[in-house]
Amino acid sequence: MPTLELAGVHHVKIPVTDLDRSLDWYRRVFGLRPAMEFRDADGVVRGLVCEAPGLGPTSVGLRVNPAAAEGCAGFDPVSFAVRGRADLEAWAAHLDGLGVEHSPVIEASIGWLLVFADPDGLALHLYTWDEHGRDHADRPGYGRAV
Repeated sequence: MPTLELAGVHHVKIPVTDLDRSLDWYRRVFGLRPAMEFRDADGVVRGLVCEAPGLGPTSVGLRVNPAAAEGCAGFDPVSFAVRGRADLEAWAAHLDGLGVEHSPVIEASIGWLLVFADPDGLALHLYTWDEHGRDHADRPGYGRAV
């Protein structure tokens, strides 16, 4: 029997309340480019699949679902990766230029982290692949190896 393994992340789907507003925001923040649209039976486009610079074949979907968007407000379902702290600081400057409120650069469990919210309040994380090498396992809310 072959070993079962995943081949990556195909797409991330984000619930939104207003597709146009969210597309504008995600386009300005991440450079998303719509690649496919989904029309409901009434002919209205309520979903998009977008390409994002740096994500390779992984796409980001935006789907109108007000109940899910409201239920996810404040939750962080995905962390997008950046290489290192300098990249994270560049992202903070980019967000500042757009007027998007964000956390300071946080020394997280493994690397550095930047937290901000989309127009519906979904918490988005930018997390570094680079590690800082400090053990925060004794701090509440921080991870520890198992």
